[in-house]
Amino acid sequence: MTIGIGVKATKRPAALAAVAGAAAGWLAYEAAWREPRRLVVRPEALHLPGWPAARDGYTVALVSDLHAGAGHMTPARVDAVVDAVIAARPDLVLLLGDYLDSTWLGRGRAGPEDVAGRLARLPNRVAVLGNHDWRAAGAAMWRALEAAGIPVLENAAREVAPGLWVAGTAEFRYRTPDVGAALAGVPEDAAVLLMIHDPDLFPWVPPRVALSVAGHLHGGQVNLPLIRRAMLPTRYGERYLAGHVVEGGRHLYVSAGLGTSGLPVRLRRPPEVPLLRLWRG
Repeated sequence: MTIGIGVKATKRPAALAAVAGAAAGWLAYEAAWREPRRLVVRPEALHLPGWPAARDGYTVALVSDLHAGAGHMTPARVDAVVDAVIAARPDLVLLLGDYLDSTWLGRGRAGPEDVAGRLARLPNRVAVLGNHDWRAAGAAMWRALEAAGIPVLENAAREVAPGLWVAGTAEFRYRTPDVGAALAGVPEDAAVLLMIHDPDLFPWVPPRVALSVAGHLHGGQVNLPLIRRAMLPTRYGERYLAGHVVEGGRHLYVSAGLGTSGLPVRLRRPPEVPLLRLWRG
């Protein structure tokens, strides 16, 4: 009897270790291989008080945080993202920055001209730049996008359809964003979409903006509470983590993005292209 109990006691820790090892292996596979290679086109209906009824059903695709050159974001992967957006047939594509990666895993592994050329296949697109773009390539990413026919908005706006304007601000960490300057040329009665890359700017957005859109935070990238909180580059904690945020009647949508920064892993936060269908609230 005594020997039998000892054998069982010895086997129990070994069995637990095997289960723990299998679980760790599965998590590593999910985070480092399977999930970063997924792509979710996420339809979502937003009802906005400042949206014109004449534009009900207008669709906007958000392409954010490619981080080309890092991890799984190869040129072929960028093409797959572009193909998925084209297949969704949005009315407008908003490119929200961080097309390049500036971390040690991705810096220099993708060129501005190559990435811009692939994004140029997208229909009716407008861009802002992100912090990684400035850190990785300076103004070269801006020049490459403009040369590919993609307008870049920095504290500026343009009309994309009658009565509908898109404005964009400068990047929050390497440049000087100015929401007032971005909106200065927009008629008071126009509907406005505002591209801000970094959602930390949202508290300064005025109510006249129908919808602000941002990226930057990757939804935490590894969407486990303690880990994501440590990885979020924001002064507001999880306030603007991802998805639709409403504060004081003002609306924000934060994309969880497509690529990876730092370690090439994503978990419980698959790469996404939000496809926003906009309706008057």
